[in-house]
Amino acid sequence: MSEYTHITYEVSEQIATITIDSPQTKNAFTALMGQELIAAFRKADADDGVKVVVFTGKGRFFCPGADLSGGADTFDYDARESAAVDVAGDGGETIEGVRRDGGGRVSLAIAAMRKPVIVAFNGAGVGVGSTMTLPCDIRIASEDAKFGFVFAKRGIMPEAASTWFLPRVVGINRALEWVYTGRVFGPQEALEAGLVSRVVPAGELMDTTYAVARELVEGSSALTMAAGRKMLWGMLGADSPWEAHRLDSRGIYELGRMSDAKEGVTSFLEKRPPEFPARIPADYPEWLPDFPGPQPVE
Repeated sequence: MSEYTHITYEVSEQIATITIDSPQTKNAFTALMGQELIAAFRKADADDGVKVVVFTGKGRFFCPGADLSGGADTFDYDARESAAVDVAGDGGETIEGVRRDGGGRVSLAIAAMRKPVIVAFNGAGVGVGSTMTLPCDIRIASEDAKFGFVFAKRGIMPEAASTWFLPRVVGINRALEWVYTGRVFGPQEALEAGLVSRVVPAGELMDTTYAVARELVEGSSALTMAAGRKMLWGMLGADSPWEAHRLDSRGIYELGRMSDAKEGVTSFLEKRPPEFPARIPADYPEWLPDFPGPQPVE
């Protein structure tokens, strides 16, 4: 029996694939789905045998947004408190006296990853289906994909820490336009804004995505990718380039003594593909920065 009910998880060729697969909700986001996604991303991050993560959906949708089957009380946690706690299975975890946003918990689990995460948008990623992917590293869209930050249409707050991530991904003006209008838009607009890095025919989506994933598995150091991920995101909140220089200097010193640096140089001189020995998290440098500012919750 699968350990998940709303997603699937499999590992092959050092690639973990996390697939939203919830035909009962048409891949709409539920509290239980959020819990399962958090567990799956943490599982992949803790597995030395996983180098890259692919995140996608099964069927017509990637994730078309929150499950609205609760009707008018869908977002009223007080009205649905007992059911929400039971479904989430998290004991009603709170932050500053209110229930934590489920989409934000998924976003932060992805943000905490030490491995690259590639999103393959097979269909609509709307609402939380867009926002929870913002901490991912590479987003590839099918020509069938749609996006939308539809919160103004629902009368709710933009969630999943998207007010931090979205302006950093597409710029403040585009982020404000999308949040103000709440309109749904296609993959070409997403590509022009930098929300996705490429758009491909639907039949080529997974082949393209796995080709990118295999390129990282076969040719890139897991140690360098982990360092790059933490440094690039972490430095968004740095006060000056001197902070980056301080950590760069330590990184060059520390990583330069490790086996991946030796293999990278040796393989280049010998004109052969590298075989990097370092594994994450086993060889993860704990001195690397995380996101700036206080982090009172995981």
